Amino acid sequence: MKMILVLLLISSSVGLCLSFLSFLIHWQQDQSQSYDLLSKETKVENVLGKLGAMTGNYLMHHGIGISIFLLPLLLFFVGLKILFRWRWINTKKIIFHSLFFVIWIPISLAFTFPNDGVLSGVFGFETYDFFTHLIGKTGVGMSIVTSALLYSTVVFRITPDQLRNIIYQKKSNNSFQTATQNHPKIEGSTLSQNNKSTSSTPPLQRDGTSAVWEKILEPELKIVSPLLHESIYKKNSPHPIKVTSKDNTHLVEMIVENTTANTNKAYDRQKIRVQENDPVKVSSSFFPMPSPDLMQLPADHNQEISINQQELEANKDKIIETLGHHKIGIEKIKATIGPSVTLYEIIPEAGIRISKIKNLEDDIALSLSALGIRIIAPIPGKGTIGIEVPNSKPTTVYMRTVLSSQRFQNTKMELPIVLGKTISNETFVTDLSKMPHLLMAGATGQGKSVGLNAIIVALLHKKTPQDLKFVMIDPKKVELSLYKKIEKYYLAKLPDTEEAIITDTTQAKDALNSLCIEMDQRYDLLKKTSVRNIKEYNERSHSKQEHLPYIVLIIDEFADLIMTAGREIEIYIARLAQLARAVGIHLIIATQRPSVNVITGTIKANFPARIAFRVSSKVDSRTILDAKGADQLIGKGDMLFSNGNELIRLQCPFIDTNNVEKVIDFYQGIPPGLSLKEFQLPQPNQQNNRVKLSEGSCERDPFFEEAARIVITTQQGSVSILQRKLSIGFNRAAKIVDQLEKNGILGPFEGSKARQVLMSDEQTLNP
Repeated sequence: MKMILVLLLISSSVGLCLSFLSFLIHWQQDQSQSYDLLSKETKVENVLGKLGAMTGNYLMHHGIGISIFLLPLLLFFVGLKILFRWRWINTKKIIFHSLFFVIWIPISLAFTFPNDGVLSGVFGFETYDFFTHLIGKTGVGMSIVTSALLYSTVVFRITPDQLRNIIYQKKSNNSFQTATQNHPKIEGSTLSQNNKSTSSTPPLQRDGTSAVWEKILEPELKIVSPLLHESIYKKNSPHPIKVTSKDNTHLVEMIVENTTANTNKAYDRQKIRVQENDPVKVSSSFFPMPSPDLMQLPADHNQEISINQQELEANKDKIIETLGHHKIGIEKIKATIGPSVTLYEIIPEAGIRISKIKNLEDDIALSLSALGIRIIAPIPGKGTIGIEVPNSKPTTVYMRTVLSSQRFQNTKMELPIVLGKTISNETFVTDLSKMPHLLMAGATGQGKSVGLNAIIVALLHKKTPQDLKFVMIDPKKVELSLYKKIEKYYLAKLPDTEEAIITDTTQAKDALNSLCIEMDQRYDLLKKTSVRNIKEYNERSHSKQEHLPYIVLIIDEFADLIMTAGREIEIYIARLAQLARAVGIHLIIATQRPSVNVITGTIKANFPARIAFRVSSKVDSRTILDAKGADQLIGKGDMLFSNGNELIRLQCPFIDTNNVEKVIDFYQGIPPGLSLKEFQLPQPNQQNNRVKLSEGSCERDPFFEEAARIVITTQQGSVSILQRKLSIGFNRAAKIVDQLEKNGILGPFEGSKARQVLMSDEQTLNP
């Protein structure tokens, strides 16, 4: 059937084209003849005879003129696409462009050649005549030019920024030429098109923008099981395709959505010749940005979701059967297929209690023989109950795919990060600056480190070194070591240190202390300029005012840092989490051990955005998310994201070490003149963070200082809280409380009332 359709389309396109061409040549002779198809006396000059002459007359002369040639062209390309499965042919875009030119060309030809009715057709002539009487000939001409400009703006996505960049680029090129003529001895590195070190990377573009081509695959018709009447699966479709099947009693809709589209970035390569010690202002419109095409996809990768109709039908029947055993009727069931999980949405019959279905989680998992299912009852914003079932053959989501998506490429967020794909296969992009901090937790080997790399790489694709700096703390010393190569561009350093990536616990304390000082200094700047946040400050920045970059603090293994550096780390984290958002300092903390000793109430209160990969118990799930569900994940990047309001199940994108290195190596080919001045944090001051000691300090308990910080931070001075926080006995905790009272930190004993904490801020204490 497909081959027959192809032959009909191509032959029709060739026939119509011959008919129209012949009509252009012989239309005067043929128009004088009668188009009686049965008359043998009538003779026409058209190569396709009377039918061709009549077709040309009605479609071209009485229709839309020479723009009718778009019809055979459209049929020809559609036939070739179906035959060869060419991805570069986008039928929707061809139809869109054709509709514009079908209207624009006849009117333009009627305006240009008012006496030639064949070129414009009756449609063009009559439309032009109508608008001429309405707005005059000059108005028609202006409308034709304006519509052409609007069309070009929409198609080529021309923005005011691009026009400004073109103007500035011409000016800067003239200034570069003048400078080169005046200073012929300037030495530096030249980024040329034939440079072998950059041959594997895409050409650089000054404004950092890219031209994107969407590649939409053709729809395929698949044969399905007897219960399904038809199943149409459109690969790479931006809209969901609903496939409906009916039997005697139930309705099933399989929704497949795949928004992945191969995108290529096209750049205009330019030569940049600068002196190494010559300061060059680096801005978002100048600094070259990496392309997703730098990352490689495996040869056997599959961006489309594989649909197993038999699996869908079997799972549907088992769910209905299991609920039927407990006398729970189903009115409707719908399946949404994602990369690793399928969501079955059910609508129970009237009178069925939701809690009754919730309690059948284990029974449904047993009947489906699934690794673990998750029941959402009800789904927020919908009148349905969701049952998430892992796919037998999950589809890997690659980092290059999500970075190439239109949702990420066109985002206007301040700090956009890609967390993966949803169950409906949509790319999930969120703004770190709105979170404003992120807590990640999960068992070993479940995708936490890969997710951390995905967040960092996403930020590197959107923010220039002028706008973003990282402070990386890596107690394991190996996870974040890859990013050492971009130290001079993106990493903030402590004063008098050689390594930008912090691996020592003492330096970790200094880094957090320094960030607190940086935060206070930034608040002073905001106060002086009478603005409320970093965005407003940078928008008002000028030559005399320093541009403030966003600072993202990343701690890879928080549990190990707490164990080795003590609770002093938690105090710094709590202070930054409470205050640092407005001045552009954001925290990303990851840990393998989501216990209450690590993720305390103070931390959870200031980290509303959390990511949970698979954990071993429901207790750990509740510790991270305040809800169960993370223990039912299937691993390998399967995760739950909580933004404080709802839980979203995502499949984290996979990025291996090789692809991370390719992104990092991109910055090695940038000319030295584009390197930025090293960004240093303020000098840490440890004297502001120690507890005041009284005489006779040799008699104090070893936990005295830590107990003082706990009391001041929590503003609770009781024996029980010290027992819990320090894991000590009652007698020892009581002695520490007495010592805190002697040192003026706690008030006296007041019977049943809690002791008063006399110090409100830890920074007011002196050694």
